Amino acid sequence: MFAELVYRLGTHTKTNDKLDAIIKYFAEAADRDKVWMIALFSGRRPRRTISGSKLAVWCSELIGLPLWLFEESYHTVGDLSETIALLIPEKSQGSDKSLSWYVEKFQQMEKSDESTKKEFIIQSWNELNSRERFVFNKLLSSTFRVGVSQSMMVNALARTVKLEPSIIAHRISGNWDPSTTPFNELLNSRPAITDHSKPYPFYLAYPLEQEPALLGEPDEWQAEWKWDGIRGQIIKRNGLLFVWSRGEDLITDKFPEYITLAEKLPDGTVIDGEILPVRNGQALNFNVLQTRIGRKNITKKHLEEAPAGIFAYDLLEQNGEDIRHLPLQERRQRLTAIVADVNLPVLVLSPVIEFHSWEQLAALRIQARNNNSEGLMLKRKSSSYQVGRKRGDWWKWKIDPLTIDAVMIYAQKGTGRRSNLYTDYTFAVRDGDKLVSFTKAYSGLTDKEFAQVDNFVKRNSIEKFGPVRTVKPELVFEIAFEGIAASNRHKSGVALRFPRMSRWRKDKPPEEINTLEDLKKMLEIYGK
Repeated sequence: MFAELVYRLGTHTKTNDKLDAIIKYFAEAADRDKVWMIALFSGRRPRRTISGSKLAVWCSELIGLPLWLFEESYHTVGDLSETIALLIPEKSQGSDKSLSWYVEKFQQMEKSDESTKKEFIIQSWNELNSRERFVFNKLLSSTFRVGVSQSMMVNALARTVKLEPSIIAHRISGNWDPSTTPFNELLNSRPAITDHSKPYPFYLAYPLEQEPALLGEPDEWQAEWKWDGIRGQIIKRNGLLFVWSRGEDLITDKFPEYITLAEKLPDGTVIDGEILPVRNGQALNFNVLQTRIGRKNITKKHLEEAPAGIFAYDLLEQNGEDIRHLPLQERRQRLTAIVADVNLPVLVLSPVIEFHSWEQLAALRIQARNNNSEGLMLKRKSSSYQVGRKRGDWWKWKIDPLTIDAVMIYAQKGTGRRSNLYTDYTFAVRDGDKLVSFTKAYSGLTDKEFAQVDNFVKRNSIEKFGPVRTVKPELVFEIAFEGIAASNRHKSGVALRFPRMSRWRKDKPPEEINTLEDLKKMLEIYGK
């Protein structure tokens, strides 16, 4: 049943058809399967227990296919789970086992030896039809994704259990365990167990694509810098401190600086803000913080060189009371008082930018990079704190990206619907007579342009390294990016933040692309 749902969501293009498919699943599935479906669709996946290379070898052995031919098939299909699902002979009937049976079996087998895992996986492949096998492989690989937003699932649940979407979004957030949480407890109007760590769903802004003057009078709006960090919530409840990222990762241990907040913040407080490197109340470039992201152990040196703080945007809970319904202006006043009372350097009030006209604000926006920010946030002073991405009350007004012209030198096939097209590219700039690679990009072109580049790659490949093709350095693209930093891991000595292709420069020959010196000058100006 779950595999059929995933298939329908992947093949339907209309929102209402997808919504109906999810509602139908909730109406027919067992409660244990509903819980796991909610978990999977909200980003909680079983831990990976088998490497992709093992799955490839076992599949090759099962069907008697040489591994090199399997790998060629994989490069053509572009997705390991789909490759395996297609290569194993189809069955007319599938398995009668449920979603919950499989994911809980994965958990039980985490500590099993390799031969036991292999036996289970091969037996499962032989029992499943191709659609089921595809989903099974995705769950095994921990790369399960569906083409629906969490808000669509929340709306489908709201029609099933008769709760408000905002309440459901809050219930399914946080640190709950799908293995032990019953469906009726997860979505009960009065939950039996209180999770003191539970964050609120984040309110997200839409990009401003119109003149700000069309928003109305300036005095109806609050302007702040749009910081470039990790969106997070600081939660103090029941004497304990929790730090959540927007991706619903509990990251308290990653920021030991915040332990002082556990003593000073009042109980029943939830603050929304941006986790940034900060010194003397000033935000540093986010690249400073990246030196400690992903590390298991944070050393004293990391704390000294990349001190982390949180720039507080909003107050969502005070004295244990959900105050998201209050207007922003009132929430801001309460937040200001709390930050002043706490009076710790790790908690910084994100400053409000004073302005009296949209023209004045536009001039201030140009200075955003001087403050290590990406632009401005515009928030209606009367707005409540909503759930998810909503139009109307919160807008992000980003500055134009940095750009540089480069030539494509390598190409690789994409994944999913682009698995038969070369859509992942590596770009280079000039350094004298040499070309030096400096970034990869795979977004920004239209489908028609991707098809044209794919045709060029197939006709102009020079060398082959596995799935990668070296191509004649003839196609020039304008690469846009949000930031630049020094990097010892890259031959060029720089790393770009969020690179993408903003324009195909058919008007420019390869001899006129930018140079490595140009990149390093940008690093001096914008990489501080």
